[in-house]
This record gives sequence, C-alpha cells and structure tokens, in this order.
Amino acid sequence: MTTATLLPARTGKLPGKAAGQPVAVLDIGSNSVRMVIYERATRALTPMYNEKVACALGRGVGSGGMLAPKPMKKALKAMQRFALMSDRNGVKTHHILATSAVRDAANGSDFVARVEAVMGQPVTLLSGADEARYAALGVRSGMPSHKGLVGDLGGGSLELAELGSQTPSGGETLALGAIRLQDEAGGDLNKAATLARVVVSRSSLLARPVLSRFIAVGGSWRALAKLHQLATDYPLHVVHNYVAPAADIARLCDNIVQQSIAGRLPSGLENFSASRAELVPFAAAVLAAVLETGSFEGVSFSALGVREGVLFEGLSNSEKAKDPLIEAAGQIGALRARDPAHGPELNAFADRFLLATGIAESRRDKRLRRAVCLLSDINWRGHPDYRGEQAIAMVAFGAFIGVDHGGRAQIAATLAVRHMGLNAQSASEDILDLAGPDGLAMARNIGAVLRLAFQLSAGRCGILPLLNWRANGQQLVLEVPLQFDYLASDKA
Repeated sequence: MTTATLLPARTGKLPGKAAGQPVAVLDIGSNSVRMVIYERATRALTPMYNEKVACALGRGVGSGGMLAPKPMKKALKAMQRFALMSDRNGVKTHHILATSAVRDAANGSDFVARVEAVMGQPVTLLSGADEARYAALGVRSGMPSHKGLVGDLGGGSLELAELGSQTPSGGETLALGAIRLQDEAGGDLNKAATLARVVVSRSSLLARPVLSRFIAVGGSWRALAKLHQLATDYPLHVVHNYVAPAADIARLCDNIVQQSIAGRLPSGLENFSASRAELVPFAAAVLAAVLETGSFEGVSFSALGVREGVLFEGLSNSEKAKDPLIEAAGQIGALRARDPAHGPELNAFADRFLLATGIAESRRDKRLRRAVCLLSDINWRGHPDYRGEQAIAMVAFGAFIGVDHGGRAQIAATLAVRHMGLNAQSASEDILDLAGPDGLAMARNIGAVLRLAFQLSAGRCGILPLLNWRANGQQLVLEVPLQFDYLASDKA
C-alpha cells in the first residue's frame, strides 16, 4: 500500500545539512495523525517537515469501542503520503506512536497491522503512563527550568505528570479527551462541564496541589493560549513558553463555554479550522475543571510534548545537559553568519567590556548575551536598511526553545541596537517592551558593544582578541595595539 517505492531511491547526502540522519516521529492520536521529520536528533530540534491530518480516530471509541472505517481510511491515506515524504527526506529512524484511541479500541491491533504495512516500520502502542512521562519530558526539553504539573490533552484522554527538578513522576491518565468528552456529553456543553469536573475530581495528582504552575500541552489547549493572546492584545503570537495567571485562563475558559452554550461563536475561534474550533469549547471545559481543582497560580503553554519527549529520552546524558537556546543559536549562526568563529570572540569581547565598566550582569543576562553573539550576524545578506527589523523578526518569531518571551524580546532588542543604533525606532516596539526595563537597558549596553565590534572586525575572527577595555577614571578606553592603530577608524 505504500507509495514510497514509486520514485527512484534517493542517493547521496542532502546538501547543506548538519551531521546526523533525519529522524521522523509519527503520532497517531485520537484527534489527528501527525508526521514530523526533524533534521536530526539533537538538543535543539529543527523540523524539516510537519503535517497534521485531522482524522478523529477517537470518535465513538469511548461508547462503541471500535475505530470507525472512515477515520481509519483517512488516516491510512495520510500515512501513504507520510511514507513518501519520509523516503524523500532520507529518514532511516522512525518512531511511530499510537495513543488513546488505538489503545482503547477493540480493533486497535488490526489497525496497527495496517499502519505497519503502509509505513514498513513497527508501531509502539503507548500506555497512558507512557504518554504522561513523554509529555513531561517534551516539556523538560523545551522549557528546562519549568516545574509544575504537566497536562497533555488529546482527543481521547488527559495525561498528567509532575515535573520537578528531577525526572517526571506520578504519571496518570484520565478518560477525558476533547473528542471523548464531546461524545459522552452528546455535544451538550453544560453536561460536558459537569462530566469534566467529576472525572478531574478523581485525579490523585490534582488532589494534592503541591505545584503552583500548570503546564498545558496539546493542540486544543494551545488554541486557548492563542485566544488569550488575542483577547489581551498580547504582541507576540508565539504559544511556546507563553505564561498567564491561572485565574485569567480559567475566566477565559468559562467565557468560551458559556458563549458556546448560548450559541455564540467565541471571539477568535473563526481563525481556526472547523475541526479545531468544534473541540475548543470542550477543551476549555476540561482546563477550567483542572484549574478549579488544582488551585494553580499560573499556566504555561508548551508547544513540545510526546514527540519531542521520545527523542529527548534517546539522547545521551551529555547531549541532554546542553542548553537548547545556545545549541539552536549556534546552529543558526553556523549556517548563516559570515564567520561562525566570530561569535565566541564577540562574547569574550563583551565580557571584557562588562568587567571594565563594572556593569552587573545576572546569570540570565549572561546566557542571553551568549545567544545574541552567536546570532549577531545571521542576517548580513539582508538589505542594509532593514537588517534591524529582520533581526527582530527572526528572533521574536523564530522556532527557539529554552527561552521565555522576555528573553526573546531582550535578544531581539540587542540585535536591533547592533544594527540600527541606540536611537533607532522599530515597528516592533511593543514586542521589544516584553524585555522589561532592566532587559532593555542591558540590550542597549550589549547592542552598542556589538555595534562597535562589527565596525572593528567586519564580522571576522582574529581581530577582537587583540583589543582590550580599560577603565580610566570616568572614561572607558579601548586599547588597540600600536601596530594595529589603523583599526581605530573615524566611524569606529
């Protein structure tokens, strides 16, 4: 049934790719099937191909116990295309994961056999505890400093796990997916809200709220984050690592449920596909019940979950220990900068500046500065008049993990100064303001140092190590060796 053999075998290495083989994860969920092909299994994953098909495999499984023929046919057809894309991208390693719908269906094993015939690879049937653990590992990979109760809402179930300073613990699964809840409530949202509270009340993890933050995973809950951003005019429409007060999210969920009960389309839902918009009110009913039961202070949203958790678990301990932001910045710098070796020299140059001036730098600022230096020359090919705005957009909207929204804004603000100077105005000021006053002040300091450094070095290594900063009373002196005094141009 697979179509991957219709084209001649791909030969040779893909041009411009990093060392390592592409790896694919096929997630067979109750609501959708999704294939993501990553450039390679690394600490900072880069998707090369990402396609989702809404199949609603879980529709009716809770009541009838069977996967229906039409959703299975749609899923298998999508997998034929996935198999072809996998072959074209040179994938040798596959992780094919089946979750709640397949796990609970009486004909799940028959469907698994058909999937294996299409993909030519074995399927791993995850237990609820497996899903909970992998979802928490996915969060850990993308938000390393976060601690809280992770909740992954799918179409057929809700998985919960505690994420503390060590490995995830307390994996738990509840029969409370968005599709299952819609089916069991007969589409009645009043009944769905009551059912959600009843099922959530049985959770042993929510019964002992020792963690103040709830970390939401899953497409329908990410949709709620987007709706909250729209409702509050939040300037940065990136869901990953978006944080909001639990009371605000609970109020949003209640409003969505009540508007839907009244027959009104909640504001913003028109921006989503019909299949997603249909499930969002039921997802809102579940999240409202969770937040009411758990008494959380804040909610974080993660774009990473089970798929990334599976790959994270397979990394070596040394790879897991790497900083995902620095890894991603280094990868982008290696691909796009004129001289990737210049970034570390730039960071050391800024180190000497801070030492000479006595400007205090937090551990967080130091980490963001290192990332800035690696990203400082990634848009040199752009038009000179727009490099600053391009740099802001590339960072603010880039697929970075391991950094919160304030950190994104601080990196972007630093690059804006590096390209446009201290007095430049940006069309993205509202985004840059997310860095906060202290972050913007540090961005001005480091951005000015970077601006000078590029005037002196033209973005090439070997020059900045020759230079040193020295405080002379109220003055700051840049020391240039006599034999290189010509580096001190009028512009520099």
